[in-house]
Amino acid sequence: VRPHLAVVLSTKATGKSTTGTFQLLKGFISLAVAVIGFGSNFVPVKKIDTGDGLFFQWIFCTAIWVVSLVVHLIQNCPKFWPLTMLGGFLWATGNITVIPILKTIGLGMGVLIWATFSLLMGWASSRFGWFGLNVQEVPSPILNYIGTAMAKQFKSTYCAVYFFCLSNICLICCLVLFLRGSSLAMCSGLLYGSSFAPVLYIKNHAFKNDDKYFGASQFDIDYVFAYCSGIILTSTVYFLIYCGVKKNKPSVYSTAILPAFFSGLLWGIANSAWFLANYYLSAVITFPLVTAVSIKKMLIFVTALVVNLTSQNIL
Repeated sequence: VRPHLAVVLSTKATGKSTTGTFQLLKGFISLAVAVIGFGSNFVPVKKIDTGDGLFFQWIFCTAIWVVSLVVHLIQNCPKFWPLTMLGGFLWATGNITVIPILKTIGLGMGVLIWATFSLLMGWASSRFGWFGLNVQEVPSPILNYIGTAMAKQFKSTYCAVYFFCLSNICLICCLVLFLRGSSLAMCSGLLYGSSFAPVLYIKNHAFKNDDKYFGASQFDIDYVFAYCSGIILTSTVYFLIYCGVKKNKPSVYSTAILPAFFSGLLWGIANSAWFLANYYLSAVITFPLVTAVSIKKMLIFVTALVVNLTSQNIL
């Protein structure tokens, strides 16, 4: 149930949406759902040939939009703010770079880099009030800084291991590929990390009488549908461009449709849970936790997959 606007407005724009043990419990439960969903959403396509990935992404994003539509209906169709679609555009644009990233530095390394920059962008923009956002205070800033630094250090450690493994390979060739892929991954991470900014901007300006966003909902999940509408619209445009480049002969893999759709459903549920966690805990807390923990689960999955393929002499 959406909180009444009068109750929300009484909290002022402090960045703290709710208080109390029960609210924190709901926040951490939502956070757990988000972490599990983001860390396992690619499992359905583990053994499926997705081709060049463009068709897969379009089906994936369609499933995300379906989940957001269900959420929108459950919330009794809250007001649609077009600016929120910008967040979906940023996410979908960052996601389109996954294919060249995979071909240059691989999934494991790519996820680590873009997650690091996504973590820093998402955390910093909320914590320090970038992009016209209100500064979000936390009960213990020192612990918040330490936690964010630890999450980042985990990724840095893996990077060091990665370069150590390259020491016995053609280092120059790998370095060129790494620089190319890591640059894309950095851009992707910055786009991912800033995708929540439009939602936070609208919420922050809901308290200003002379602003067009005055009275906007403070319940983050009310923005899921508009956010995901931006994702499906952007993904569709990119897919149509891809079809044009391929002269209307896109690589369509029918066996990937259901797995891609189910994978998108998992991501959509996780994303909705993250929006909910942002309301109860604030983005400055959820960003480090979601990116750090879900990336660890992803690495375990990638490692297991590589070991499995290697044992079968596929790699």
